[in-house]
Amino acid sequence: MADTVTMPKLGFDMAEGTLVRWVIAEGQPVAKGAVLAEIETDKATVEVESAFEGVLALQLVPEGTVVPVNTPIAVVAAPGENVERPGEAGMATPEEMPARPAPVAQAAAPAVASTVVEPEMAGLSGSIKASPLARRMAAEKGIDLRIVKGSGPGGRIVRKDVEGYQALAQAVAPAVTAAPALAASKAAAATLPAVTLTPLGPTPADETIPLNRLRAAIGRRMVEAKNQVPHFYVSHEYDMAPVMELRKQINAMLPDNEKLSVNDFILKAVALTLRQFPNLNASLQGSEILRHGQVNVGVAVAVDGGLLTVVCRDTDRKPLRQISTEVKTMAGRAREGKVRPEDIEGSTFSVSNLGMFDVENFIAIINPPEAAILAVGSVREVPVVKNGQIVPGMRMKATISVDHRVSDGAEAARFMQAMAPYLEEPLRLML
Repeated sequence: MADTVTMPKLGFDMAEGTLVRWVIAEGQPVAKGAVLAEIETDKATVEVESAFEGVLALQLVPEGTVVPVNTPIAVVAAPGENVERPGEAGMATPEEMPARPAPVAQAAAPAVASTVVEPEMAGLSGSIKASPLARRMAAEKGIDLRIVKGSGPGGRIVRKDVEGYQALAQAVAPAVTAAPALAASKAAAATLPAVTLTPLGPTPADETIPLNRLRAAIGRRMVEAKNQVPHFYVSHEYDMAPVMELRKQINAMLPDNEKLSVNDFILKAVALTLRQFPNLNASLQGSEILRHGQVNVGVAVAVDGGLLTVVCRDTDRKPLRQISTEVKTMAGRAREGKVRPEDIEGSTFSVSNLGMFDVENFIAIINPPEAAILAVGSVREVPVVKNGQIVPGMRMKATISVDHRVSDGAEAARFMQAMAPYLEEPLRLML
């Protein structure tokens, strides 16, 4: 019996997605768990895996179509099974399905995965293999697809290739223009003092940049969160010297690709503390508070054009090395625009860490429907007072944002206090 694949719902606020590319063609075999297609949501480009095994009998939706969630997009059948194409037996045709052309603004592109080549390396003859999305973007930006090399299957040009080519062109143009001036500057440097003033040049013209889908979605959700969720904030400063020392000892025994980050310790500490404060590991549902049994900590990941939250499930039950590996893997997929549905679904509490940017302290906006989020600053070497003496210390500031409809300041303060023993006596995290 044939099985129908539908547009998945990735997140409680997703209403539709754009089918960007079919990975498996009609008539090809499909294994359970195989990637059927790539879809683009407000958050990211996501790979759709098949829950069925057989043959991809029908593709019901063409590439570049925006499709509402739960709408059929494909049919997987047994080998040799006869499946009628929509329209042959009174079924709705793809044109009759509720879809529309994809919008101009796109979701976030991979941060480092763009592939760019020199014009002479690109295919200048024959037909150009490019996705509808790439063709539309190239037309809007005035880019000749003949000089762009594709990184997709069979050299197919996809969105990231167009964006990568444009980024290179913008970077190269100023460098080429400035080359003569740079040569003259070097020639004159021998007769000038060591410190000189560099001319600023003409004031750049104003530039209007349309919001991509990810940035628009972030803006919409954050406005809703700030308008509808009554935030309050509690900050705490932690002694991180023990964590830094233990991390140093552990990393000395691990290969480079498995070394632990400070954030890994924080995620485990947060998860264990949430066991004691189920009210903060919760969601508000109408007039009821849903306390989640699982502790699934979401981790904010910066991607090109916005922010994604990947989810480490059962964080309280996993060892530090497993937490570290899972978060690195999911963050890598997020930056490459290849997140999976399970990567970004089901968080019960979130952590946003800007410590790697030398940020001392900040506050974060709650990610609905969660009840709280923790904003983490950098670990700093600062003077501290111990036994009446000023000595060097390692300190980190963190601030929790909480939905006042779910909890109060005293509970949030106790949570921040209860997390201190895990960070200041980090061997607790290894038990």
